[in-house]
Amino acid sequence: MTLTKSKITISILLVFLTVLIGTSIGSVYISFEKIISIFLNHLFGVKLHENINLGEIAIILRIRFPRVLIGMMIGGMISISGAAIQSILNNPLASPYTLGVSSGASLGVAMIIVLNISIPLFGAFLIPITGFLSSLLVVIIIIFITKKIDPNFNNQTIILIGVVSSLFVNGILTLLIAVSGDDLKSIIFWQMGSLSLKGYDTFLILLPFCIIGTLILILLNKELDALSFGDEKAKSLGVNSKKVRIMIIIVSSLLSGSAIAMTGIIGFIGLVAPHVVRRIYGAKHQILLPMSFLFGGIFLVISDLIARTIVSPSELPVGSVTALIGAPFFAFVFFYKKR
Repeated sequence: MTLTKSKITISILLVFLTVLIGTSIGSVYISFEKIISIFLNHLFGVKLHENINLGEIAIILRIRFPRVLIGMMIGGMISISGAAIQSILNNPLASPYTLGVSSGASLGVAMIIVLNISIPLFGAFLIPITGFLSSLLVVIIIIFITKKIDPNFNNQTIILIGVVSSLFVNGILTLLIAVSGDDLKSIIFWQMGSLSLKGYDTFLILLPFCIIGTLILILLNKELDALSFGDEKAKSLGVNSKKVRIMIIIVSSLLSGSAIAMTGIIGFIGLVAPHVVRRIYGAKHQILLPMSFLFGGIFLVISDLIARTIVSPSELPVGSVTALIGAPFFAFVFFYKKR
């Protein structure tokens, strides 16, 4: 228990270090000392370090920190979704993308862009709500088809139907892009995945989705523990495996669908981070889920840092960086599992 507490403490310190690194490095380097001084002044009115200028304050508070904050949240939302989906499907290679969540969210946002839809009632929440609802629709179709084909709701059947449905939705999305005309550039840029031009407004829009979804998954940690032992064991412990699976798939759609809708497709976070956390902390979901959230955030912030600095002053899509890291990792997990 003491060892686990030490690991958790180190992980939390790693989050703070990642935030400092993410806000420090860029086209203009700002030291940790200055960053801490700026935050202390902004939060508690402590006198600023004498060498700090207004430009550095603006860079930290208006550009870099909100971007890091959003990266932590987006990475966490996708990662905790991946951890839950891997658990209910008993498959370390499963992720929100396996179940067509990313395809559904992409199609929904593309339709918003192409059709120029605006609903005043939803306001700024239109895009994340659309991402969630469109990904949820795809997931509902997957659940419906799976129940028709396999009433026992077998894990492999869910994955197979999910992959096929994802390919089908991607086909519709490709067709939509082909006929989109002037909106083509906007859709393609969005699909690449990026945290650029994201401010505190994006953070506040996603915050309710993040809090609700994360809390529900953490509250279901005992059910997830039971499911990891198989359906028969879960049933003997009083867990309705079918109902819990459906609930977790829906909540995962809420988290990853709304996140993807705001930032575009950022792959492999939901695969890499949960797998690393399992290796460090074990499979107990009371710890696995919150730690997956933290490590997912760290992974995305570091990937975004690479994306915006490696070819500076230009910027790479962060989705390309996570793919370059995640694809070899995916291959390693796949072949390691087969050994």
